[in-house]
Amino acid sequence: QVQFVESGGGLVQPGGSLRLSCAASGMIFSSYIMVWYRQTPGKEREWVARISREGYKYYYADFVEGRFTISRDNAKNTMYLQMNNLKPEDTAVYSCATYDGAYWGQGTQVTVAS
Repeated sequence: QVQFVESGGGLVQPGGSLRLSCAASGMIFSSYIMVWYRQTPGKEREWVARISREGYKYYYADFVEGRFTISRDNAKNTMYLQMNNLKPEDTAVYSCATYDGAYWGQGTQVTVAS
């Protein structure tokens, strides 16, 4: 049974940082391109960042503007999202998923407020 568990969310002030984790189980993690998404109530889910199977190629949505870094440790079956210089508009539930959309985590809440 495939499972993703996200962690690391919380309340942070504008300009602050958070590091999200996505721990996978029940799958050959290194076989999957992985993606971080986010969603705010009333808005469509949006793609944040994507990372290749080996972790050498990564892509970001335009709104990231160099503030976030996606990475993965296949030995630990875990993907990360380091988020710096957070803005109030980054407030959302952040979820991890396989690129093909087959598997999704429950998400972790990130709130950026002073």
